[in-house]
Amino acid sequence: MTNNDKGTKNRLINEKNPYLLQHANDSVDWYPWTEEAFEKAKNEDKPIFLSIGYSTCHWCHVMAKESFRNKDVAKMMNDTFVSIKVDREERPDIDSVYMDICQKMNGSGGWPLTIIMTPEKVPFIAATYIPLKSGFGRKGMLEIIPWIEHLWKEEHNKIVEQTELIKTALSEKSENSHNEEVTEEIIHRTYTYLANNFDNENGGFGTSPKFPSPHNISYLLRYWKRTGNPTALQMVERTLQAMRKGGIYDHIGFGFHRYSTDSSWLVPHFEKMLYDQALLIIAYTEAYQATNKEEYSNTANEIIEYILRDMTSPDGGFYCAGDADSEEVEGRFYTWELSEIESILNREDHPIFRDAFNVRPEGNFLEESTHRPNGKNILHLEKDLESIEKQYNITRKEIDHIIERCRKQLFSTREKRIHPSKDDKILTDWNGLMLAALSISGRVMGNKRYIDIAKRNADLLISERMKENGELYHNYSSNKEPTIGFLDDYAFFTWGLIELYEATFEVTYLAKALQLTDYMIENFKDTINGGFFHTSNKSETLLFRKKEVYDGAIPSGNSVEINNLLKLSKLTGNPELNSEAIDTSNAFASTIYAMPFGYTHFIAGLDLALAPSVEIVIAGELDSEDTQLMLNNINEEFIPGKTVIVKSEKNEKELERIAPYTSTLKTQNQKATAYVCQGHECTLPTTDPQIIVEILKKIHNIQ
Repeated sequence: MTNNDKGTKNRLINEKNPYLLQHANDSVDWYPWTEEAFEKAKNEDKPIFLSIGYSTCHWCHVMAKESFRNKDVAKMMNDTFVSIKVDREERPDIDSVYMDICQKMNGSGGWPLTIIMTPEKVPFIAATYIPLKSGFGRKGMLEIIPWIEHLWKEEHNKIVEQTELIKTALSEKSENSHNEEVTEEIIHRTYTYLANNFDNENGGFGTSPKFPSPHNISYLLRYWKRTGNPTALQMVERTLQAMRKGGIYDHIGFGFHRYSTDSSWLVPHFEKMLYDQALLIIAYTEAYQATNKEEYSNTANEIIEYILRDMTSPDGGFYCAGDADSEEVEGRFYTWELSEIESILNREDHPIFRDAFNVRPEGNFLEESTHRPNGKNILHLEKDLESIEKQYNITRKEIDHIIERCRKQLFSTREKRIHPSKDDKILTDWNGLMLAALSISGRVMGNKRYIDIAKRNADLLISERMKENGELYHNYSSNKEPTIGFLDDYAFFTWGLIELYEATFEVTYLAKALQLTDYMIENFKDTINGGFFHTSNKSETLLFRKKEVYDGAIPSGNSVEINNLLKLSKLTGNPELNSEAIDTSNAFASTIYAMPFGYTHFIAGLDLALAPSVEIVIAGELDSEDTQLMLNNINEEFIPGKTVIVKSEKNEKELERIAPYTSTLKTQNQKATAYVCQGHECTLPTTDPQIIVEILKKIHNIQ
């Protein structure tokens, strides 16, 4: 008899992971991913039912409600399987391997990911969401479980044949052995594809569902800078403006939802992910730097306000995600009825707010299940505010004041609602992305508060997640064995530390970035075919060791590492790091050439490698007026290929140990002195901050 046959909580009650705890009261007798579960399956001759999801996954909630909390289904599962629950965010290695197999078997994948496999961890059935009952040609849990039980007991030879085919396919899996050399041509091919797939009416790329895809924004800004092509910048601005106006943006509490179900950015899936916020902060900050338009810096500041208010732990870590559902309804927390808004806002304000945000009595979107309005409204700016100016004969400044006043009132009311649940895991990789975002925005906007928050986060990760030898943990719990770090942990945290160094010029952060990189090369590198594996030499052995390069919702670890290696090479003058970047890019060249639009962060790294770079060293005291004036002039310009070092009397010994070439770079006439090199050519040193601006403008013309 299982624990849940006795009516008690299952084994997941002893876990600390928020997603696993969501399933601690399920009727299914869940195990976490442990050897105990696999030994039980072997001893009892049962297949494994592996369910992989995450805490803010809407369809994971649906399947749990329909099946895992259904006593009849649970009894069938408990009798037939040993069932294992995995949080894809805590164990991305497991998720990546079995998602890859699901996509190979079915041509698609998603979450919840459902894998039926042998006790030896070899799958023979792969699916995503499975409904309770069969319908529309899709089998349900009530029919699938008896069929699998029959297959396992009566036709086991078919399972053996299937698993042998899978093992053979895995053994023949490509290891990116056809190395090529990447050239500038791939950068232009990527632009052509994005331009051909750009949605001129709504911004973004493709039709629906539509994702923010900040890597595309980052790439296009670099392409615009490289070529001067105005269309590239127009695509960036159209997309960023449309997303900010759309329902995908939380106009009351700020931050972006996961993606839009339609092409016009109106109806989102309402979960909010930390990585989306981080990457979009960077996109809007870079757009501000490129255009000097405050609408972009304002959006970045709003996202940061949301993160600091709702997604920051007391010790300075950043939480994973906010759920889409509250009270078992997706989006309930975020949607409004017209009568609610009228009752909250004053008579003078609510008509203006109603018209600005397209609030209607019948609702302003079609419910997914009925395709009819349901009286609910998703706030979005459908009209240009100029039309509201004319309609109400008021100024834009007055409209902005009214909207902000209304926003605060609605926010105060919304805070009294039942909130969506929050996944409070603090993951090293996603925190690394937010560290990079805060460091970049703090530097570009001159916001010391952001930089101080970034330093606190970096210090937390260094003290709690980083061992003295440079090894990282992915996640940490005081009463559980920590998860060994994955490539993304090293790549994203290193990125954050590099950006934090260029925001603070505290050499310790640059030193930690180099230490992480050395450890990563030693323990993740594919020494035969190039590139870096997703898992360390010390990680648990799964069916195969995967190398990821696709830039999906987040950039791949290999894509980010190319950027890291190139920047660290330029900062330190170490050519070996540049060689590692070349080897990594060549390892994936054939894959990238086949479908470049899926690798835009990777290709942004190639732009850094192939475009004329700018290395700047300022010899001077960091807090002196002349040094700060030089830095301000540098930070005003969008030059993605630049690196900046500040060498002072305080840090010169530590800096010279890391970057020996700086030993000869001194102040002149007791003034801050800038040494600027572009490519392999250096200008004469200058103590004039304005000369730096002129040099940078000349470089702009070249790029």
